[in-house]
Amino acid sequence: MPLQRPTAALAALLGGLVLTGTLAACDSASSSRSEASPTQVLATAKKTLDRTSGVDLTLATDDLPSGVTGVQHAEGVATHAPAFDGKITVVLGGQSVAVPVVSVGGKVYVQLPFTSGWQDIDPGSYGAPDPAQLLSPDQGVSSLLTATTGVRKGDSVRGGTDNKEVLTTYSGHVSGAEVKHVLPGASGDFDATYTLTGDDQLRQAELTGVFYPHSDPMTYTLTFEDYGTDKDITAP
Repeated sequence: MPLQRPTAALAALLGGLVLTGTLAACDSASSSRSEASPTQVLATAKKTLDRTSGVDLTLATDDLPSGVTGVQHAEGVATHAPAFDGKITVVLGGQSVAVPVVSVGGKVYVQLPFTSGWQDIDPGSYGAPDPAQLLSPDQGVSSLLTATTGVRKGDSVRGGTDNKEVLTTYSGHVSGAEVKHVLPGASGDFDATYTLTGDDQLRQAELTGVFYPHSDPMTYTLTFEDYGTDKDITAP
């Protein structure tokens, strides 16, 4: 005897049960996020950044102290190989110099102006970090998330492409010993503000403090886009 299709009433009942279960799961996830402490939220954001294959990364400042040799801007693809492929702008003797940079295999290669080919350098001598290490789980930007103290939740606003994302800020303090892993000249305590998406992605980190010896406090802003980026970066 052929099986009969479910009656309309039964189909409606089944659909209602599925919808109820879906809504309950969503409510549970939303409740779980709302019950998490700010410190727990940052710890989750660290895991999200540590697990992604790579990101489009930008580091920038508008107030680099005069007279210092330091990083003004950097942008490129960073992966957990670890590796980086992009461009860094360094201020030398008051002049901004933008150079292509590839960091892979523990070496940082640059194409300096007025030179041919690539050469490996010590980025610390230019006040710059090894850009491949910015995604290091132990000493990169994500390590600052769990090293931040006095974390407070801030406002949530719409942002991202077409304002489709809900972005929430979290702020606190982090020691210069921790920030020094990210930018080698850091000293003293730093104010930190992190912007997170609703799915626990760190979208922006603002760090304010003394990054260069004998200089005034300043702010570096790091942004992270396109989580899941996958790029094979090789030595030039």
